[in-house]
Amino acid sequence: MTQASGHAGHDFSTEPGAPSALPVLSVKHISKTFGGAKALQDVSFDVMPGEVHGLLGKNGSGKSTLVKILAGFHTPDEGGSLHFNGQKVSLPVRGGDARRLGMAFVHQNLGLVPSLTVLENLRIVQLTGGGRAFINWSAEEADAVSALKRFGLDLDPHERVDRLSPVQRALLAIVRAFEEIETARAITGKPGLVLLDEPTPFLPASGVQQLFGLVRSITAAGCSVIFISHDIDEVMEITDRITVLRDGKQSGELDRRDATHEKIVEMIVGQSISRGGHAKREPSSLPVYAQFNDLAGRMLQPSNFHVGKGEILGLTGLIGSGYEEIPYLAFGARPAASGTIKVAGEDAFEQVTLEPKGALARGFALLPGDRQGASGVDSLPIVDNMFLPDVGRFFRGGRLRNRAMIEEAHILGTKYEVRPNDPYLKLSALSGGNAQKVLIARWMNRSPNLLLLDEPTQGVDVGTRQQIFAALRKAAAEGMSIICASSEAEQLADICDRVLVFAKGRICHELSGDSLTKEGISEACYASAALPNSIPVSQRAAQ
Repeated sequence: MTQASGHAGHDFSTEPGAPSALPVLSVKHISKTFGGAKALQDVSFDVMPGEVHGLLGKNGSGKSTLVKILAGFHTPDEGGSLHFNGQKVSLPVRGGDARRLGMAFVHQNLGLVPSLTVLENLRIVQLTGGGRAFINWSAEEADAVSALKRFGLDLDPHERVDRLSPVQRALLAIVRAFEEIETARAITGKPGLVLLDEPTPFLPASGVQQLFGLVRSITAAGCSVIFISHDIDEVMEITDRITVLRDGKQSGELDRRDATHEKIVEMIVGQSISRGGHAKREPSSLPVYAQFNDLAGRMLQPSNFHVGKGEILGLTGLIGSGYEEIPYLAFGARPAASGTIKVAGEDAFEQVTLEPKGALARGFALLPGDRQGASGVDSLPIVDNMFLPDVGRFFRGGRLRNRAMIEEAHILGTKYEVRPNDPYLKLSALSGGNAQKVLIARWMNRSPNLLLLDEPTQGVDVGTRQQIFAALRKAAAEGMSIICASSEAEQLADICDRVLVFAKGRICHELSGDSLTKEGISEACYASAALPNSIPVSQRAAQ
């Protein structure tokens, strides 16, 4: 195996993937059935010492089920086996076994306690382990500070986690997992394994590279990582081997050296998918639908821009550059420091009140990036999530027409390929991509004049992503104006007619036409970060 992933300095003699190496994790013939449906069917793979093993698949392919089996949340069907460093692990995995053996998990929700401090979250296992007459807080703080410094994280151990940025929270969760397996290794003398389930959606490019540095540091010591992601470029950069699941079965395994984007996509979805190819329109040819004047927020400085009728306008920049506030300010979900919005009326432009009631009245719709916390309601069924904004139209004579709601929800589920398409099913029972389809269906069904999106394909597989892109393009072609705030340059290049790049709270570049590429967007983001605040936008764009 090559050491392109940075696996230099291993303290073991056998390279990852060599036949004589003992796997850290060996999964054999694992299956899982839910109510007669096979979520997993005969899945087998090994993870070698010092290896970063990619686990890919569409939303609903069985990845989350497999993770929950490894973590002990699910009991697999009979006939499967699990070995860790050659030791057979009883199935189902019992509480505490994973941690004792040296397995640690960073789930999509990170598993942090927002009301506790960095120190308390980082040392929570030690603090709650029992057997202590008292807690030596000075020693705990010293251990926490040492761990943070070891991984280059400059965090105040006494800061509450709910006051940290998404990037800081993600990195804290990963450091905690690395610390857990190092603790187990000190006892067992054997390598551990960290499973990272979609760790990068909230991270900027610099944060991703910082994460990859953490991954490489742990694999250099002989421990292993399972890396689950929908970002194929990230997977190709950091992994050594890749296992792909499709419809609960293994569709194949690839050595990273032999993998290409096209091969991976074909294994994930069962067919090749074209990257890009969207015919972009000339923005100047589209009439202005909404004009934003001096719009400002906490990070966003007073900014002037517009979106055309039927235009898909992208907003991007490095995390913290202010662009990510715009969908929420425009909808009134967050108070604006200043600014006005005027939309094209029948005879003239008319001002929109910067609050949700006024935005809804003008045909605005907002899909937040925080699917669980701000967009959907996990505890409610699909049908309720689809019609929360306009449930009133199903009332007749003071009574709610439940049957009509269910029928329409089923039709929308079919149209947007929600799987399983069961309106009674709770949103929490769906994969991330299918939950996002439900929430997109909610707003698209209202045919808004302006659709405001924040990271619309975060945590969404490549096949679902293309379905979402197709729906957005169709809506734009029919006259809907769309503003998409995203940190994903490839996504913006694929669907947008124009992209505004922000730095230090201000617009510094406008990209369209031939300059609107993934590479062009990324270059503009990083070039903009070095520009002084005093340079006017017109001059910055020329630099």
